[in-house]
Amino acid sequence: MLFSKYKSQIVEPENALPGRTSRTFKLAEKHKVLDAPLVTDEIPAGYEVALFGLGCFWGAEEIFWQIPGVWSTSVGYAGGTTPNPDYEEVCSGRTGHTEAVRIVFDPAKVGYAELVAAFYEVHDPTQGMRQGNDVGTQYRSAIYTNSSEQAQVAKEVTERYQPELAKRGYGTITTEIKPAPTYYYAEDYHQQYLIKNPLGYRCHSATGVKVPR
Repeated sequence: MLFSKYKSQIVEPENALPGRTSRTFKLAEKHKVLDAPLVTDEIPAGYEVALFGLGCFWGAEEIFWQIPGVWSTSVGYAGGTTPNPDYEEVCSGRTGHTEAVRIVFDPAKVGYAELVAAFYEVHDPTQGMRQGNDVGTQYRSAIYTNSSEQAQVAKEVTERYQPELAKRGYGTITTEIKPAPTYYYAEDYHQQYLIKNPLGYRCHSATGVKVPR
């Protein structure tokens, strides 16, 4: 009963796992594909950060590191209550986090609107607390914005996309759009997972519906 509840509803803060004061693992210094820093708490001048949740973060990261203008990507946990959670805790549904991909990009080469459009086009944002066969609050669709400008763009792209989905028989977009919360880097073995494991699990299935440009 509890397992089912925590898979379908975001845990209340008072019921969340306690977490820890700091992470207990180390991360590689370099991105395995883009040869940029992996931990990008400091970004180049003029660059921006996008933060999305769209199902299993292994495939999500692979999609975004291939987009020209993306400087670095990482995967982690966002949108929850538990500080410094680990993967098993997030998968329990008792941290409130969703699996997320953090993207550092050069807006002179790729616009935030283009990234939001790509986000929508590579997954089904109408499924609530799941993505395909992956069920649980950690797979929910999310756009976490880092400025009022990003929030406005996310809203506008979403409003353009919803009618296109409806034409194809899809329901209401369930993507949560919120100011960016604390982002916790996932364990090193998750970073650029599909380069380390080329035959690894890929779950993203596009609806085939394009965002009007």
